[in-house]
Amino acid sequence: MAGITGYFIVLRRSAFTAHAFSEIGFAGAAWAVLYGFPPIAGLLIGSNLGGLTIAFLGRKARNRDTQIGIVLAFSLGLGLLFLKLYSGYATETYSILFGQILGVSYDAVMESLVAAVAILAALAVIYRPLLLASLDEDVAEAKGLPMVGLGAGFLVIVAVTVSFAVQVTGVLLIFSLMVTPGATAQYISRKPSKAIAASTIIALVTTWLGLILAFYTPYPVSFFITAEVFAFYLLVRSAYGRAFEKSPRLLHTGA
Repeated sequence: MAGITGYFIVLRRSAFTAHAFSEIGFAGAAWAVLYGFPPIAGLLIGSNLGGLTIAFLGRKARNRDTQIGIVLAFSLGLGLLFLKLYSGYATETYSILFGQILGVSYDAVMESLVAAVAILAALAVIYRPLLLASLDEDVAEAKGLPMVGLGAGFLVIVAVTVSFAVQVTGVLLIFSLMVTPGATAQYISRKPSKAIAASTIIALVTTWLGLILAFYTPYPVSFFITAEVFAFYLLVRSAYGRAFEKSPRLLHTGA
């Protein structure tokens, strides 16, 4: 999920969005724990409300940094308030900050699988207009595409992705998995389908390799995964960066 949606996040220059959604979701999870609901319900509600708010406050993706920062700051304040009001020890909520990648339950895996299928279906439906809007918002708007609707729909997809992924990876790690593989993939291929595949493969392989290394060493999984995606980004950029800079237009497509 992170590899696929991350490609469009990077293409739309919305890397800050992934980080913001994870922390907005944390506030939602804290609210859910306070009132006795499952944390995943709070993650979904918080992330989706935050995404829709950001979409309607900032009409174009490239102008949303300020709106994201405003919603993020407010959400963090709410999250701290909910944790303060909770009288018990919010283990599930705190685990969202750091993830529990070595203790994922079968139910969590199946829930994530269902979410992944739904995300793939949604992206398949809006793929072409979303790609055009991501490449050139002005052209997409001139062609009559519903920019607000596309932006809101994509942010909901990101919100759902973050809500399920942070249960496993945590708030800090999800930022690496939703940004770095997508950024790396754009150096590997100009063709959207190949770049999306590359982004997904990078996210999966680095996660699996991180798990293997953490099993045989005393160091945390998060360190290995973040270090791997960063090292791979530097390697790919050094190999393809010069050609990429000579032709700054990332993609050519008939979308």
